[in-house]
Amino acid sequence: MTENHGLPLPAPLVVPPLDEQFRPAVLATRAFTAAAKASGNALPVRIALEQADGSIYHFNTQIFSENEPQSAGNYTHIERIVKFLLWSRGGWRIYFDGPAAIAAKLAAHYRDDATGQFDSDMVGAKMFDHPLEVVNTRDIPPERAQSKPLGRHLDGCRIGFDLGGSDRKAAALVDGKVVFSEETVWDPYFHPDPQYHFDGIMDSLKKAAAHLPRVDAIGGSAAGIYVNNRVKVASLFRGVSPEVFNQRVKNLFLDVQKAWNGVPFEVVNDGEVTALAGSMSLGKNGVLGIAFGTSTAGGWVNGEGNITSWINELAFVPVDYHPDAARDEWSGDYGVGAQYFSQQAVGRLLPAAGIEVPKDMPLPEKLKLVQSLMARGDPRAQKIYETIGVYLGYQIAHFADFYALRNLLILGRVTSGKGGDVILAVAKETLRTEFPELAKRIELHVPDENQKRHGQAIAAASLPEIG
Repeated sequence: MTENHGLPLPAPLVVPPLDEQFRPAVLATRAFTAAAKASGNALPVRIALEQADGSIYHFNTQIFSENEPQSAGNYTHIERIVKFLLWSRGGWRIYFDGPAAIAAKLAAHYRDDATGQFDSDMVGAKMFDHPLEVVNTRDIPPERAQSKPLGRHLDGCRIGFDLGGSDRKAAALVDGKVVFSEETVWDPYFHPDPQYHFDGIMDSLKKAAAHLPRVDAIGGSAAGIYVNNRVKVASLFRGVSPEVFNQRVKNLFLDVQKAWNGVPFEVVNDGEVTALAGSMSLGKNGVLGIAFGTSTAGGWVNGEGNITSWINELAFVPVDYHPDAARDEWSGDYGVGAQYFSQQAVGRLLPAAGIEVPKDMPLPEKLKLVQSLMARGDPRAQKIYETIGVYLGYQIAHFADFYALRNLLILGRVTSGKGGDVILAVAKETLRTEFPELAKRIELHVPDENQKRHGQAIAAASLPEIG
């Protein structure tokens, strides 16, 4: 059996056609905790993450007693779980009620290892204003969870926008009815001057405003973390230097609001808007929304129809535990979401599918090529979508260990056309094969054509409250 630093990695019953080495996170986690429990000498571990506003979220697991030979996998099991918690919940202080040696190794990882430093800088310092801190203690503070309503305001004349890595969208609405929508190609990732971003956003807003008698409110979604319309972390500005980021980017959306005479304005993470759009269109709660775009965006609407303070940055949560799994080009970590549920996944699988493209072909063009091949019934393209479908089926089960999941909505450019149907069908079949109890409990959804065109814009436009 394959191992990852002492952690056994069970092979899946459903093997992705183009990735035979795939070792799903959920199988490794469940097998390890079940074996620990069966040993009769399992060691319970409690983990809690604290956020800057005092919110605290708990998670419990089990490991082997330190005198058991299987304890060699304890650290990898814990580190991957904490990784998932960091990028799904978010926080800066990690309370760890478990062996001191594991706590010390975690602290060293976030201090000394490149991938750990990335997590500490992005989640701890940039999102929550503190470097990551590991506190080894049995005295974990009680859970303090917060949630609040999001959006669902459709009165008046509104603009909704969505900023992706390949295109930006804008729509004009009158009392919830879309009267205009447009998609514009852009390339924001590596532009060093944020004036490019500002001008692009203003261009889309002006085009939408031209179809309204007045503008009562503007709501938007974009990849990243936003607090009170201020940019904390955002992949759209990866090309901007830290100094310029602090000077120009942090308050960029406040500048946009000012340019529109201070109308009610709200911008939030695109994943949250994805989940909100799903909840609004489905009329259901407990919705995890995942957008397969340039990267991977995620959002969560809980059972009460509210959002939490969780960050849901699913581009960085573990998916594949194989030590040689694909590495994310930004964080440097292995087996994380962006390499499995995005245009990056499609590009990565091209060679295995036997599809040759120029090395410098942009990801959106690679996706268009695969979509055109799929439309013509090319079996090579079919295998790419089948592989992503297997990935998704196993990851849904992993999500279910961290979210009270009832509904999963998938959307984004990768899910467009026949390929999206294949992804969904294979994911459902994978669930039925490996996790029949979850297949009965969790509903999988894709947007209808109207929601694909307008759902995200309507949800984004509904964010601000008027008056």
